[in-house]
Amino acid sequence: MTEAMIKGLISKNAYPKEDIIACAPSESTRRRVSENLGISMYENAHEIADLADVLVLAVKPKQIQGVLKDEIPHLTSDHLLISIAAGVRIDTLNSYVPDCKIVRVMPNHCCMVLEGAAGYTLGRGVTKKDEDFVKKILAALGLAVKVKEEDMDAVAGVCGSLPAFAYMFIRAVAETGVKNGLSEETALELAAQSVIGAGKMVLESGKTPAELIDGVCSPGGATIEGVKVLNEKDFEKITSESIEAVIRRSKEMSKN
Repeated sequence: MTEAMIKGLISKNAYPKEDIIACAPSESTRRRVSENLGISMYENAHEIADLADVLVLAVKPKQIQGVLKDEIPHLTSDHLLISIAAGVRIDTLNSYVPDCKIVRVMPNHCCMVLEGAAGYTLGRGVTKKDEDFVKKILAALGLAVKVKEEDMDAVAGVCGSLPAFAYMFIRAVAETGVKNGLSEETALELAAQSVIGAGKMVLESGKTPAELIDGVCSPGGATIEGVKVLNEKDFEKITSESIEAVIRRSKEMSKN
């Protein structure tokens, strides 16, 4: 995810590569990222904390204490910390770096192709300038919306996990296309592009999903037969239950 963010910032000309540094404990990772993205890499977080005023925390939740408490506990109010660690609340982060300004972000997997969706929430002391900086970073990766922190678990369900469900849908559609004579490559391309197009229709047409469904389903046509099957199988109920399961787990992670 971090590499995707750096790639987006550079490719969208948001910031030059000379202004971006990163760290990773693995030498092979440092070498690969430096060669692929052209940025300077360091081994430890404490090496970059004094060189940057904005830090992106992109580690697993279980690693946060080690990074914030042991490597960079000296962060001050001059630092802005952007955390993309799933399920970790701002007050938990502030318990390790109490003076630091913190923004919590929930991005999704599609940031890797610069078509991501993310929710972000602001901690205490974060200024309008800080928020504008965060929005500039996230805009290079796709769409970002500001939410209250108590809504971040819902964001995890609505966009954080949705790519996995979409991949399952695309796979099922493509496999059916193959069964009916299409090549695997053709079926995948058609299914994936149709999902991209459907998303753009929702965002850009000004119509509701219900109106768009009606626009595709001609009376007596083919599509409406498929919609009937989905309705009979409670497609929307199953989808809702899947999202609710993600939200429940996200809340559990936040509490822990």
